[in-house]
Amino acid sequence: MAVDYGDKRTGVAFCDVREMLASPYAVVEESYRPKLVTKLCEIAKKEGAEKLVIGLPRNMDGSYGYRCDECRALGAELEKVSALPVDFQDERLTTVISHSVLSANNVSSKKRKQSVDAVSAVMILQSYLDSHK
Repeated sequence: MAVDYGDKRTGVAFCDVREMLASPYAVVEESYRPKLVTKLCEIAKKEGAEKLVIGLPRNMDGSYGYRCDECRALGAELEKVSALPVDFQDERLTTVISHSVLSANNVSSKKRKQSVDAVSAVMILQSYLDSHK
């Protein structure tokens, strides 16, 4: 299960059992981290997740900033509550690319706002799967 952690919305994606193809699952609208952790753990349990992959928003020069610390803190909480292993994947430019993909497919700006985080989670998970083959 991949997580694209955001201040207001968090995208979630899953892959098939052969770990070949990532697909969007949901966008969780929750800004309070303890509630978000609970919701994400419920999704992981319901869908039988075996690992959590969290997007790590590194700076373009590869350095880590404030947002990376927030993502690592979320990962630590999820690992503790869910008892699932957590891994991190570089997510530079995934949101920009997701907006481009949705726009190229004529998704309206209103629908784009609702689904861009799930598409970003797909990109995070797919790049994680591709890098671990």
